[in-house]
Amino acid sequence: MIIISPEDYMKKIISLMCIIFILSSLSCKKKTETSIKEITTKSGIEMIFVPEGEFIMGDGSADAPLHKVKISSFYMDKYEVTQKMYKTLDLPNPSHFKGENRPAEMVAWINAAIYCNERSIEEGLTPCYDEKTWECNFEANGYRLPTEAEWEYAAKAGTSGKLFFAPDPKNLKNYAVFSKNSQGKTETAGSKKPNPWGFFDIYGNVAEWCNDFYDKDYYKNSPSKDPRGPKNGNERVIRGGSWNDSEEIVNSTARSKDPSLSDACILRDTIGFRCVRKGD
Repeated sequence: MIIISPEDYMKKIISLMCIIFILSSLSCKKKTETSIKEITTKSGIEMIFVPEGEFIMGDGSADAPLHKVKISSFYMDKYEVTQKMYKTLDLPNPSHFKGENRPAEMVAWINAAIYCNERSIEEGLTPCYDEKTWECNFEANGYRLPTEAEWEYAAKAGTSGKLFFAPDPKNLKNYAVFSKNSQGKTETAGSKKPNPWGFFDIYGNVAEWCNDFYDKDYYKNSPSKDPRGPKNGNERVIRGGSWNDSEEIVNSTARSKDPSLSDACILRDTIGFRCVRKGD
């Protein structure tokens, strides 16, 4: 019979705990690296694969009560759609603040949907939008605007609460172009730090169109799996805030709306978009 002293026994326990910790760390690291990945599309645009998962959507306010949502996997543009991306598809540049690498703005929701369709056709994919009714075919493999839930899931990037960074809200200046640091205009896409999943300008620069019609009470009755907004409405959801917005709007959970669907007279230089497409 081998007798182990208390000192040796404790050393063995500590060694075993260290091995378990190291293996656990390696496992977690490997999981993170394989779940979030980047691709470059046929048209040369960088996208990030967002794995399926669930998160707590909303911020607990009357318009955005907290509720659990499951999201299917999807790809999302790493950057807001730039004026250069518009030019690649031979579409007229509507933007007020000109610059190839600045985000496209002054974009009506319908024009954003047209861009999605043109980009799909360019890459040999099936367009998502019916250009007579503007209904979205979510089963098509082409590009579309993100749902409000997809946008918030990507913005939070595995975090909770209004901001993906913590705890000091003063850090917003490092991640977003907003009213306090914008110089009264947009900046080059990607000029600030990305969120934890690699998305640039998810806060600020330009607010981003979502596919959903806006309904302030929608969260109370929305499905728990892949909610896609009301079937009809007069305004579409915009998220993330812009270069002209204060901190109250520039975050993961604040909901905004805009009626500028096709009327060129009310287009805004604070609104742009990014595209998504369904996951593999």
